[in-house]
Amino acid sequence: MANQYTRNPPLLEADVAADPLQQFQRWLDDAVAIGMIEPTAMTLATVDADGRPSARVVLLKGLDAAGLAFYTHYDSRKARALAAHPHAAATFWWDRLERSVRVEGRVEKLTPVQSETYFRSRPLGSQIGALTSRQSRMVESRESLDARFAENEQKYGRGNVPFPSDWGGYRLCPDAIEFWQGRANRVHDRLVYRQVDGVWRLERLEP
Repeated sequence: MANQYTRNPPLLEADVAADPLQQFQRWLDDAVAIGMIEPTAMTLATVDADGRPSARVVLLKGLDAAGLAFYTHYDSRKARALAAHPHAAATFWWDRLERSVRVEGRVEKLTPVQSETYFRSRPLGSQIGALTSRQSRMVESRESLDARFAENEQKYGRGNVPFPSDWGGYRLCPDAIEFWQGRANRVHDRLVYRQVDGVWRLERLEP
């Protein structure tokens, strides 16, 4: 049975921020406040050197005026795709709010200092996990992975985990951000910001 989206009032141009990243922060705050399990979860889509698209869910780990930050291994499938085509798209879906956001733009690596600063802020177990994982490679068994983690935990369980040289952050620098809000009878609201000559322009799209 199709849902009727009636939770929100109309999404009007006069009610949104002039800067889409500020508007995104407002909606993200709403998603956190309503108790979404993973409000920062986003589906990140990339295209590899052969033109083959792939998508996966990652967590947003930073938001500022420059864009959206996420972290991964530099040998992962997504990292190899970004090395070939440094552009990506991301989608957030907050069902309890009947809202979605789509982000498109170029992707750049964060600096090693930025990446290590975030790495050091992670729980110790997550640091050991990043050091242990050979992301996207075939692994012999769950047992062999657990054994490798246990070995690193034995070495670094009290701290001072080496910062992995093959792990770090990326920033998705938007040139288009769309805000979608459900409305009754599938006549949804769609407001999209596009950057033209360094200036954000706001347009309404048909549902």
